Amino acid sequence: MSILHRPLVTEKVSSLNEKGKYGFIVSGEANKVEIKNAVEKMYGVNVKSVNTINVLGKFKSRFTKAGVLSGRKPSIKKAIVTLAEGEVIDFYSNV
Repeated sequence: MSILHRPLVTEKVSSLNEKGKYGFIVSGEANKVEIKNAVEKMYGVNVKSVNTINVLGKFKSRFTKAGVLSGRKPSIKKAIVTLAEGEVIDFYSNV
């Protein structure tokens, strides 16, 4: 099971990219040291720090003929990785 699932490509994270910070969706069991090692190995950069965020899944419900069905979307874990000065990750190089 890989630690990094996919990079976060949103307006908010894209504005952080200019400051040397990049966002990733990561495995829920991964800790900061594992995330740091995975980013350094995959992208060949030096990681300065890692901040993690556990996001609770949204509550969803819908009305059907059988009654009200309710549940929750899956929870995810995000990581904001700060790189060393002068280093960048180009997510669009393969496109």
